[in-house]
Amino acid sequence: MSEDDLVAKYAAEAKAAMSAEANRRIKETTDPKTEARLRSTSLLKLIGNTEFVPALLSRLGDVRAALDGHGGGIDVSALDWAEGKDAQLDLVLDLTGACLSCGAAPGTLEGVKNDLESDDEISRIRFSSALLDTFDELGREFILAHGAVEFV
Repeated sequence: MSEDDLVAKYAAEAKAAMSAEANRRIKETTDPKTEARLRSTSLLKLIGNTEFVPALLSRLGDVRAALDGHGGGIDVSALDWAEGKDAQLDLVLDLTGACLSCGAAPGTLEGVKNDLESDDEISRIRFSSALLDTFDELGREFILAHGAVEFV
């Protein structure tokens, strides 16, 4: 086995272990029946409903454990969609709670974006530029240079 193969093997094992731990933590803090109901409910039907953000959270993968475990969350600062058969949401989100100015925020933002954009009812996830004000200068530069997300 080459060194690259060994590194890839350990990386895959670490990723699987982290995912299993994230799933365990999510299950500890959520009600599986409610989560399943929210995941199966159309987001378009929940617009303006108090369950809209919980439905978004139910669609998150491993990043959900980081949000929940660190006292943070998401909030919708802007929402747009076109009416019709193939309607999709274009969302601008904010982080809330302890997730603001966290050093892991670039990874959290990217995880939220990737997870939500994999939903058929969501066309685009962007983040409020107000989030940038919560970071120090170095953090702001880092997230703009290396975060695979867009701010508006």
